[in-house]
Amino acid sequence: MDTLSYKTVSANRKTVKKQWLLVDAEGQTLGRLASKVAILLRGKHKPDFTPHVDCGDNVVVINAEKIHLSGNKWEAKTYQRFTGYPGGQRSRTASEMLSKKPTSLVEKAVKGMLPKNKLGAELFRNLRVYTGTEHGQEAQKPKAININDLK
Repeated sequence: MDTLSYKTVSANRKTVKKQWLLVDAEGQTLGRLASKVAILLRGKHKPDFTPHVDCGDNVVVINAEKIHLSGNKWEAKTYQRFTGYPGGQRSRTASEMLSKKPTSLVEKAVKGMLPKNKLGAELFRNLRVYTGTEHGQEAQKPKAININDLK
């Protein structure tokens, strides 16, 4: 028998090392960007990933208004919501969403790719989306990463 013993590392809230990452959304396709950001938020890129723990990083997305959609999605893709009153179903196209609140396009895409439970809500709080290049997380010194280099 070999004297080396290998143990599976199970991360918890105290042992997780979180960092701040900066992602530029300029020229990126919305769904591809959102899936990469969801992986960063979830922590699946780390070797000590644990499914039931928030072991992901804090992600800052800038230039949300310069996101790209392929094909005819600017006019064909609709976002629906419900006011809570009878006949209160409202819908907007992606181009209307971009003109009203550009950050919501990225936020909705990423939120849809996170778990639908308490952990998913906790992970979503680690995402900050901004229009333009200015953001409020300068003090955290986020590390700029190229989203295209991730697998």
